[in-house]
Amino acid sequence: MTSATAIADSYARLIDLLAGAGADYRLLRHAPEGRTELASLIRGHRLEQAAKCIVVRVALGRKRRRYVIAVVPGHHRVDLDAVRDEYGGTKASFAVREVAEELTGCVSGSIMPVSFDPSVEVVVDPALLEHDEIWFNAGRLDASVALSTASYVALARPRAARIGLAPALVPATATG
Repeated sequence: MTSATAIADSYARLIDLLAGAGADYRLLRHAPEGRTELASLIRGHRLEQAAKCIVVRVALGRKRRRYVIAVVPGHHRVDLDAVRDEYGGTKASFAVREVAEELTGCVSGSIMPVSFDPSVEVVVDPALLEHDEIWFNAGRLDASVALSTASYVALARPRAARIGLAPALVPATATG
Protein backbone atom coordinates (compact mmCIF):
# COMPACT_ATOMS: atom_id res chain seq x y z
CA MET A 1 0.00 0.00 0.00
CA THR A 2 1.22 3.47 -0.84
CA SER A 3 2.03 5.59 2.17
CA ALA A 4 0.76 9.12 2.75
CA THR A 5 4.39 10.27 2.59
CA ALA A 6 4.91 8.70 -0.86
CA ILE A 7 1.72 10.35 -2.13
CA ALA A 8 2.77 13.73 -0.76
CA ASP A 9 6.21 13.26 -2.35
CA SER A 10 4.74 12.40 -5.77
CA TYR A 11 2.41 15.38 -5.63
CA ALA A 12 5.24 17.71 -4.54
CA ARG A 13 7.57 16.35 -7.24
CA LEU A 14 4.92 17.00 -9.89
CA ILE A 15 4.25 20.56 -8.73
CA ASP A 16 8.00 21.24 -8.46
CA LEU A 17 8.51 19.87 -11.98
CA LEU A 18 5.72 22.01 -13.44
CA ALA A 19 6.66 25.19 -11.60
CA GLY A 20 10.39 24.74 -12.14
CA ALA A 21 9.93 24.34 -15.89
CA GLY A 22 7.56 27.28 -16.18
CA ALA A 23 4.89 24.94 -17.53
CA ASP A 24 1.50 26.28 -18.53
CA TYR A 25 -0.71 24.62 -15.89
CA ARG A 26 -3.50 25.17 -13.38
CA LEU A 27 -4.07 23.30 -10.13
CA LEU A 28 -7.60 22.49 -9.03
CA ARG A 29 -8.60 21.17 -5.59
CA HIS A 30 -11.83 19.17 -5.50
CA ALA A 31 -13.72 16.39 -3.75
CA PRO A 32 -11.71 13.14 -3.83
CA GLU A 33 -12.42 11.20 -7.03
CA GLY A 34 -10.41 8.66 -8.99
CA ARG A 35 -12.89 7.54 -11.63
CA THR A 36 -12.09 9.34 -14.87
CA GLU A 37 -15.69 10.02 -15.90
CA LEU A 38 -16.67 11.50 -12.54
CA ALA A 39 -13.42 13.43 -12.08
CA SER A 40 -13.95 15.00 -15.52
CA LEU A 41 -17.44 16.11 -14.51
CA ILE A 42 -16.14 17.61 -11.26
CA ARG A 43 -13.34 19.42 -13.09
CA GLY A 44 -15.63 20.63 -15.87
CA HIS A 45 -13.88 19.44 -19.02
CA ARG A 46 -14.59 17.02 -21.87
CA LEU A 47 -13.81 13.37 -21.18
CA GLU A 48 -11.56 13.31 -24.26
CA GLN A 49 -9.16 15.70 -22.47
CA ALA A 50 -8.71 13.44 -19.43
CA ALA A 51 -5.46 11.49 -19.25
CA LYS A 52 -6.51 8.04 -18.05
CA CYS A 53 -3.35 6.37 -16.68
CA ILE A 54 -2.94 2.64 -16.17
CA VAL A 55 0.22 0.80 -15.15
CA VAL A 56 0.76 -2.15 -17.48
CA ARG A 57 3.08 -5.11 -16.97
CA VAL A 58 4.66 -6.29 -20.22
CA ALA A 59 6.18 -9.76 -20.23
CA LEU A 60 9.32 -9.80 -22.38
CA GLY A 61 10.16 -13.46 -21.94
CA ARG A 62 10.16 -16.17 -19.32
CA LYS A 63 11.61 -14.07 -16.51
CA ARG A 64 11.85 -10.58 -17.99
CA ARG A 65 9.24 -7.88 -17.69
CA ARG A 66 8.87 -4.14 -17.68
CA TYR A 67 6.22 -1.78 -16.44
CA VAL A 68 4.87 1.17 -18.39
CA ILE A 69 2.31 3.86 -17.65
CA ALA A 70 -0.21 3.64 -20.49
CA VAL A 71 -2.05 6.93 -21.05
CA VAL A 72 -5.23 7.15 -23.10
CA PRO A 73 -8.01 9.72 -23.48
CA GLY A 74 -10.69 9.36 -20.80
CA HIS A 75 -13.28 7.91 -23.15
CA HIS A 76 -10.90 5.18 -24.40
CA ARG A 77 -9.72 1.89 -22.96
CA VAL A 78 -6.15 0.63 -22.91
CA ASP A 79 -5.49 -1.87 -25.70
CA LEU A 80 -3.23 -4.37 -23.95
CA ASP A 81 -2.34 -6.09 -27.21
CA ALA A 82 -1.14 -2.77 -28.66
CA VAL A 83 0.98 -2.09 -25.55
CA ARG A 84 2.43 -5.61 -25.76
CA ASP A 85 3.28 -5.11 -29.44
CA GLU A 86 4.75 -1.62 -28.86
CA TYR A 87 7.26 -3.09 -26.39
CA GLY A 88 7.90 -6.36 -28.22
CA GLY A 89 6.41 -8.37 -25.40
CA THR A 90 4.79 -11.78 -25.26
CA LYS A 91 1.93 -10.67 -23.02
CA ALA A 92 0.60 -7.52 -21.36
CA SER A 93 -1.65 -7.22 -18.33
CA PHE A 94 -2.69 -4.61 -15.83
CA ALA A 95 -0.19 -4.37 -13.00
CA VAL A 96 -1.50 -5.45 -9.63
CA ARG A 97 -2.61 -2.47 -7.57
CA GLU A 98 0.19 -2.69 -5.00
CA VAL A 99 2.88 -2.76 -7.70
CA ALA A 100 1.30 0.12 -9.62
CA GLU A 101 1.07 2.22 -6.46
CA GLU A 102 4.65 1.39 -5.45
CA LEU A 103 6.07 2.26 -8.88
CA THR A 104 4.19 5.55 -9.17
CA GLY A 105 3.88 6.71 -5.56
CA CYS A 106 0.18 7.30 -6.25
CA VAL A 107 -2.96 5.59 -5.03
CA SER A 108 -5.02 3.84 -7.66
CA GLY A 109 -7.19 6.37 -9.45
CA SER A 110 -4.64 9.16 -9.10
CA ILE A 111 -1.76 7.87 -11.22
CA MET A 112 -0.16 10.66 -13.23
CA PRO A 113 0.91 10.57 -16.90
CA VAL A 114 4.52 11.14 -15.86
CA SER A 115 7.09 8.84 -14.31
CA PHE A 116 9.63 9.71 -11.66
CA ASP A 117 11.01 6.14 -11.82
CA PRO A 118 13.56 5.78 -14.64
CA SER A 119 12.60 2.12 -15.10
CA VAL A 120 8.96 3.02 -15.87
CA GLU A 121 8.35 4.54 -19.29
CA VAL A 122 5.24 6.53 -20.23
CA VAL A 123 3.44 5.69 -23.47
CA VAL A 124 0.59 7.95 -24.57
CA ASP A 125 -2.03 7.50 -27.27
CA PRO A 126 -1.69 10.35 -29.82
CA ALA A 127 -5.46 10.95 -29.63
CA LEU A 128 -4.90 12.59 -26.23
CA LEU A 129 -2.24 14.88 -27.68
CA GLU A 130 -4.72 16.37 -30.18
CA HIS A 131 -6.06 18.67 -27.45
CA ASP A 132 -4.50 21.99 -26.42
CA GLU A 133 -4.85 21.03 -22.75
CA ILE A 134 -5.06 17.76 -20.81
CA TRP A 135 -6.36 17.06 -17.30
CA PHE A 136 -5.26 14.47 -14.77
CA ASN A 137 -5.21 13.74 -11.05
CA ALA A 138 -2.05 15.16 -9.52
CA GLY A 139 -0.92 12.04 -7.70
CA ARG A 140 -3.77 12.37 -5.21
CA LEU A 141 -7.52 12.02 -5.45
CA ASP A 142 -8.38 15.56 -4.32
CA ALA A 143 -6.19 17.59 -6.67
CA SER A 144 -5.99 17.78 -10.45
CA VAL A 145 -3.85 19.54 -13.00
CA ALA A 146 -4.83 21.15 -16.28
CA LEU A 147 -1.65 21.19 -18.34
CA SER A 148 -0.98 22.48 -21.83
CA THR A 149 -0.24 19.56 -24.11
CA ALA A 150 2.92 21.25 -25.36
CA SER A 151 4.19 21.53 -21.77
CA TYR A 152 3.22 17.91 -21.09
CA VAL A 153 5.15 16.57 -24.07
CA ALA A 154 8.19 18.73 -23.27
CA LEU A 155 8.30 17.64 -19.61
CA ALA A 156 7.17 14.01 -19.66
CA ARG A 157 8.72 13.07 -23.02
CA PRO A 158 6.27 10.21 -23.47
CA ARG A 159 6.50 7.61 -26.21
CA ALA A 160 3.55 8.11 -28.57
CA ALA A 161 1.77 4.99 -29.86
CA ARG A 162 -1.79 3.98 -30.70
CA ILE A 163 -2.64 2.11 -27.49
CA GLY A 164 -6.23 3.20 -26.95
CA LEU A 165 -9.50 1.73 -28.07
CA ALA A 166 -12.42 4.06 -28.70
CA PRO A 167 -15.68 2.92 -27.05
CA ALA A 168 -17.16 1.57 -30.30
CA LEU A 169 -13.99 -0.47 -30.90
CA VAL A 170 -13.63 -2.01 -27.43
CA PRO A 171 -13.67 -5.81 -27.67
CA ALA A 172 -15.35 -7.78 -24.90
CA THR A 173 -11.96 -8.71 -23.38
CA ALA A 174 -10.46 -5.19 -23.20
CA THR A 175 -10.77 -3.26 -19.97
CA GLY A 176 -9.15 -0.36 -18.24
